[in-house]
Amino acid sequence: MSLRSRKPSEFPSMLLQEDPPPPASKHYRRRWRVAVTAITVTRFLVGLTKKVVEKNAELLRSLSFVTIDIEGSGDELVPILDVDPQGLAKMVKEKSLQSLTDQYGGVKQVATLLQSDLKKGINGEEIDLVLRTKVFGANKYQKQPAKSFFSFVLEAVKDTIIIILLVCAVLSLAFGIKRHGPKEGWYDGGSIIVAVFLVVVVSAVSNYRQSKQFEELSHESSDIRVQVVRDGRHHPVSIFKLVVGDLVSLKIGDQIPADGLFVEGHSLKVDESSMTGESDHVEVNEKNPFLLSGTKVTDGYGYMLVTSVGMNTAWGEMMSSIRRDLNEETPLQARLSKLTTYIGNIGLSVAILVLLVLLIRYFTGHTKDENGKSQYNGSKTKFDDVMDSVVGIVAAAVTIVVVAIPEGLPLAVTLTLAYSMKRMMRDNAMVRKLSACETMGSATIICTDKTGTLTLNEMKVTEFLLGKESIDNSPSSEIAANILQLLSEGVGLNTTGTVYKPNSTSVPEIYASPTEKAILSWAVIDLGLNIDEPKQSCELIHVEAFNSEKKRSGVLIRRSNDRVLATHWKGAAEMILAMCSYYYDKNGISNSMNDEERMQIGKVIESMADKSLRCIAFAHTNVIQENEQISTKLEETGLTWLGLVGLKDPCRPGVKEAVESCKKAGVNIKMITGDNMHTAKAIAFECGILDSHDNLHDEAVVEGVQFRNYSPEERKKKVENILVMARSSPFDKLLMVQSLKKNGHVVAVTGDGTNDAPALKEADIGLSMGIQGTEVAKESSDIVILDDNFTSVATVLRWGRCVYNNIQKFIQFQLTVNVAALVINFVAAVSSGEVPLTAVQLLWVNLIMDTLGALALATEQPTNDLLKKRPVGRTEPLITRVMWRNLIAQALYQVAILLILQFKGKSIFGVAEKVKDTLIFNTFVLCQIFNEFNARNLEKKNIFKGIQRNKLFLAIIGITLVLQAVMVEFLKKFANTERLDWKQWVVCIGIAAVSWPIGWLVKCIPVDGQLPKQRASSS
Repeated sequence: MSLRSRKPSEFPSMLLQEDPPPPASKHYRRRWRVAVTAITVTRFLVGLTKKVVEKNAELLRSLSFVTIDIEGSGDELVPILDVDPQGLAKMVKEKSLQSLTDQYGGVKQVATLLQSDLKKGINGEEIDLVLRTKVFGANKYQKQPAKSFFSFVLEAVKDTIIIILLVCAVLSLAFGIKRHGPKEGWYDGGSIIVAVFLVVVVSAVSNYRQSKQFEELSHESSDIRVQVVRDGRHHPVSIFKLVVGDLVSLKIGDQIPADGLFVEGHSLKVDESSMTGESDHVEVNEKNPFLLSGTKVTDGYGYMLVTSVGMNTAWGEMMSSIRRDLNEETPLQARLSKLTTYIGNIGLSVAILVLLVLLIRYFTGHTKDENGKSQYNGSKTKFDDVMDSVVGIVAAAVTIVVVAIPEGLPLAVTLTLAYSMKRMMRDNAMVRKLSACETMGSATIICTDKTGTLTLNEMKVTEFLLGKESIDNSPSSEIAANILQLLSEGVGLNTTGTVYKPNSTSVPEIYASPTEKAILSWAVIDLGLNIDEPKQSCELIHVEAFNSEKKRSGVLIRRSNDRVLATHWKGAAEMILAMCSYYYDKNGISNSMNDEERMQIGKVIESMADKSLRCIAFAHTNVIQENEQISTKLEETGLTWLGLVGLKDPCRPGVKEAVESCKKAGVNIKMITGDNMHTAKAIAFECGILDSHDNLHDEAVVEGVQFRNYSPEERKKKVENILVMARSSPFDKLLMVQSLKKNGHVVAVTGDGTNDAPALKEADIGLSMGIQGTEVAKESSDIVILDDNFTSVATVLRWGRCVYNNIQKFIQFQLTVNVAALVINFVAAVSSGEVPLTAVQLLWVNLIMDTLGALALATEQPTNDLLKKRPVGRTEPLITRVMWRNLIAQALYQVAILLILQFKGKSIFGVAEKVKDTLIFNTFVLCQIFNEFNARNLEKKNIFKGIQRNKLFLAIIGITLVLQAVMVEFLKKFANTERLDWKQWVVCIGIAAVSWPIGWLVKCIPVDGQLPKQRASSS
């Protein structure tokens, strides 16, 4: 190694280790002085670089290195600051093997150039990571700029109704100033402008906040964890923290996190369709070492050297030009849009009728002013007065449309989804598709995995069978040396995991899947095997990676200085047993396996499985190499049985209760697992999926092969009764989902593997696992369960129902306001030619119910009562009979009271016309505030239960009351109101409070057919 290829930190130790040259030789003394000069200058420059980086200053490229002419060996290291990032990026993007070979000298030379070790990776020190980020950039792409707040304001202002209102306001302002002067004439038009401004701003602020929230969740969903090797140790890091020179571990289902080069691995295949559009999987090896960011690993495993990150990759360039659509319309929003249009058309019809009636009454002289005189007297009336009156009439009619159109419904859905997404994140569920939130509320079946979802995924070897003899506590002294050697090869070479042990006394650090980790831990710690030794003494010829169809993995190896090849298999015990014709005993002697011995081992496997142990077996055989050509096909018959281990994976705490709550909610749980039938049954009993009443012989528990061999008619019929499917493949899972959907079920499916992607996509709700799940599975899913826990799946179910329930609460609340406002204004306009609720007042009501009401009712948290109801069917109407019952009762009461006040209010209270109108306005608003409490619970009589938990609801009620008092008492000219005395306030509050007992009484009225209908729709 030349002097310039040394790391700066190695120079002092190097000086101490190397012997000084003989003093007699002038030539050596001269070379030594030059070397010391080079070291001194280099150390000075490294120190300078550190200071510059720490101060976050610009790097001076002219001072990054100094060239000193020293006779070297030709492997001198180019300083990392002088590496050309664009050149590296271009080479990988263009997959130029010639450039890699001729210009860079191959993968090893690229690693040297990037100061990375192909076994240990980079050193991982903070200063090194910062420097690499400065030189090569961060692993982030430039996103399209998000929509600004001003764009949301423009969207709100573009609304046709708002534009008409603003035109009316401007005309009213112009005529008012002309008639009464600037001091008095601006109130009517100015009030409408201010009210419209408030509605627009509140709407824009709300939409802007939700947009920001969705952006944050989008960022979190793209934060992938990547396994890198730094300083010899495996580290899970964020994809955004990846740097050039990193050594990345890849396995099936991983997304390639950056552009890079293949270092080592076996059977590595990549799906490049996201980049090239080609569906064929590309094999990556020494002949084709290029890996592109954004592609997916479909087979095998390996390591890659990162050469380009972020905007220097083709994926980064492509993603920076794409704006992710966060305005996804969910099915519920689509249904609400239709409802909004329907109600809007009714409101428009009423507004046109009111407009015609008021115009006819005005021009026929039936509209009176404050003094009782006719406002229109033919040609005697001034044009400005006529226009002012007409503008006022048009404004009143348009405002009716504003109130009638339930614009708050889509807003309520957005608020509910945004709120529930944020809270679900705290409950370990990350929503990737908005529609999944609401669809989950309709789920009737949940198909769940076993490992890691129902169980802890913390496996440990608890039993070991060598040959056909059980070995207690696994003492290696009892096991023959040749068996230990074979186990060492079978465990150490046939694995995707790694063991890192800095020194002989330190505790081994194991990086692998839970199953592999348990086996490696048993081999290294319990048996004391050195699993690194076979890696030095054996050559790996071919690897067959674990396959969920075959449920085993194998390796073909050649031992050093030996013509004999060896095949090692590891996998599901009964499948490995079927491949064996011989077995080893404890003394290392190979014996032929007869049928009786095969049955004996089979019974041991069943016995272990009945104790909910996962059984993993080992087998091997030697193959004589007859000629120079080596067959890469692994021998699958005539193997010698080494033994098996039983892995215990305990059930997660709280799973049984979660399964029970799902069952009570009318949601059936089906367990789909790759384990054998005995293990699957044992776990299903432990989790409460099976109980003693289930028919366990031919209905509740089946194997995957049995299920896939049913005819379509048989499958459709029997799938209803199946609760556990053992030894299943991903295809069996897909078949089950399709069969259940054909039967009309709303199906949720959990999955973690790449092969689970079709089932996750086919299901109504795909739930992938955040810890064990591959990136392919996550991208195919709708929701990511961050802690891999079934209890979190049950929580998602509660939130799904909560979303639907909150929307229904808001619909009931808003339609009550709509019906009451439309009826009172229409009747008053037809009978007296006056509209008791002015444009500004109706806009205020619109603000209360659309934005504040949505915020109050959309943020109700889920309760356990939601899981006592049946699932909501696909065709269940949005407005149920229960809602119609509550809505009609409240609307009728409000209309009756307001009409009495309209026609008899002056005589009852002995007040002037303007005070009477203020009483109507105040009573109407207070009725909505009190009715918000009724809307909290559609069926239960106790509307105050759990209200202390929803601080936002109480805050909104308080804010609304304060603002209403300000409107009535202090903004007389703005709101066109008169101040009320305390008695009048008490009367208004008393009238509004009657809505509570009415709500209680109405809920005593049974709604026939509601429950049977609900059950029918859910099935």
